[in-house]
Amino acid sequence: MTETQIQPQSINLIQAVNLAMDHAMAADPKVLALGEEVGDREEGGVMGVTKGLSTKYGDDRVKSTPISEQAIIGAAIGAAICGYRPVAEIMLMNFVTVAMDMITNHAAKLRFMSGGQTHVPIVIRTMTGSGFGTGGQHSDYLEAWFAHTPGIKVVAPSNPNDAYGLMRAAIEDDDPVIFIENLPSYWTPSEVTFEAIPIGKARVARAGTDVTIITHSLMVGHSLVAAQTLADAGISVEVIDLRTIAPWDRETVLAAVRKTGRALIVHEAVREFGIGAEIASTLHEALWDELKGPVKRLGGAFCPVPYSKPLETAFAPSADDIVATIKAMVAAH
Repeated sequence: MTETQIQPQSINLIQAVNLAMDHAMAADPKVLALGEEVGDREEGGVMGVTKGLSTKYGDDRVKSTPISEQAIIGAAIGAAICGYRPVAEIMLMNFVTVAMDMITNHAAKLRFMSGGQTHVPIVIRTMTGSGFGTGGQHSDYLEAWFAHTPGIKVVAPSNPNDAYGLMRAAIEDDDPVIFIENLPSYWTPSEVTFEAIPIGKARVARAGTDVTIITHSLMVGHSLVAAQTLADAGISVEVIDLRTIAPWDRETVLAAVRKTGRALIVHEAVREFGIGAEIASTLHEALWDELKGPVKRLGGAFCPVPYSKPLETAFAPSADDIVATIKAMVAAH
């Protein structure tokens, strides 16, 4: 059965990623899955994202690994070089630090170092996000590290439909893709159309005329809530869901900001040195004469994610923070 034969249905993000991998594995015997506890004997991973796949496709294609991020990524790179398309799970995004050398010096660079002869078509699935009291070593958004690395693509879906579509595109891509899943978003259902979504193409989540919000992952939901609140106050907000962080969709973002003349970039990663700085710089350089005021940024506090619930809540931008910032932007300019 192809995706075009599947009727749209409402599922959550866990189910969307699972089905994307299932359909990719059914279509191509070279697609593999590996990571800690991904097999059915271990319940298909800590969140059950790969549940059912080892039973369906066998242990040769769905491999539970030792607790070694270096082993997982090293095996994935080796398999990719040999013609496979592995989907490697690094349970939490903070744990990619253990395998950073392999990711940035090998996976990202082998195409360049081989003069284009060697491709590394791996997908590195990982999960992160504050809100569940998992603390400073389990909750960081580290997308800026990988967006800064030539040779790696970075995607961060905000909803099940995008999770499905981007995962299918990531598996089919000939270069390494970091696929960031947000923990608090896992269980929120929405309709999925089962179509691939091109990497590098943003989505206009809400149209508006006064201010543009550029965001991704969980912050899309917060931005949409803020946009509705602001609409009730007479301020029209456009929300751009980047979907892909690297390469980011400059054309869509520039067109949206050119229309509104104001821009706010929102991400959960710490504000300092985040991707918001790159986008803000690009907007200032390209649209300086068309902006009604400086591009603003909202991001996490410059500290490890707190364990204390009140501090953790204060760490990341909220819908109320977005509302207050935009009201001040409109009042000033």
